[in-house]
Amino acid sequence: MAFPVQRPRRMRRTEPLRRLVRETSLAPEQFVLPLFVRAGTNVRRPIEAMPGVAQTSVDEMLRDAERAANAGVGGVLLFGIPEHKDASGTESWSDDGPVQRAVRALKQQVPDLVVITDVCLCEYTDHGHCGVLVNGDVDNDATLELLAREAVSHARAGADIVAPSDMMDGRVAAIRRALDDAQCAETPILSYAAKFASVFYGPFREAAESTPRSGDRRGYQMDPSNAREALREVKLDLDEGADAVMVKPAGPYLDVIARVRRTTLVPLAAYQVSGEFAMIKAAAERGWLDGERAMMESLTAIRRAGADIIISYFAIDAAPRLR
Repeated sequence: MAFPVQRPRRMRRTEPLRRLVRETSLAPEQFVLPLFVRAGTNVRRPIEAMPGVAQTSVDEMLRDAERAANAGVGGVLLFGIPEHKDASGTESWSDDGPVQRAVRALKQQVPDLVVITDVCLCEYTDHGHCGVLVNGDVDNDATLELLAREAVSHARAGADIVAPSDMMDGRVAAIRRALDDAQCAETPILSYAAKFASVFYGPFREAAESTPRSGDRRGYQMDPSNAREALREVKLDLDEGADAVMVKPAGPYLDVIARVRRTTLVPLAAYQVSGEFAMIKAAAERGWLDGERAMMESLTAIRRAGADIIISYFAIDAAPRLR
């Protein structure tokens, strides 16, 4: 025919038409906001590389959590910055640790907000690695018991979900056994199953004060080149008892998110990490991008790839735009 009968533009002509046929939708309750908690009162320490993000004391954290809840955000993910660090990260399972105090305060003040706790040792160790060091290397099996103790401590404080991010082999099984033995059998595990050794974590190191003093984490976090290995890690964690799994980072690994979605039925989370957030913020501040549109497009892409849960520092800003 001289002119095409098929005209896809017909269904793009107006905003109501575009809304009607939109294939991917975002909702505020799909968002999880990361929060960094430390000791003290009236503490708010801005993170230079992450505009609008700060380390806070529990009282200030509650203000941020209430803002998130009022915006319709589904949950928060807690990271703790302890007052004292040691070789084993013992403050990670202290009943008076920053995360434990934050969980108790959140369940009392903002009970409808889902509280997820990051289970790892890197913020708590004086060497900055995610486990116990033996001869300069992380000892996988010696680390499992410590991670399990941390997870049980979070669950007893009232965490809705515990989320191990360390990438030790066998940690999901160790945590599941410990939770069950501690009468915390109802506490689900969201495993950072496919966590890549990514340059995009850079600003997070400042936020969590977790930069390794020596070496790096490539011996336990995944090689960015590997996608099939990610599927293997996901399967292993599910076999060990994970209730949900995560891909981290999100934006540079949309292909991995999509492959995990096609091969699993459990809830799938994706973490839009600090470097992704910082790049959009920096470009927007310089006028190189429309910051709001870049924020929403990046979140939509993560959802389109197959994520059910999106962990993002944009959560409070993005949620009101979806109501």
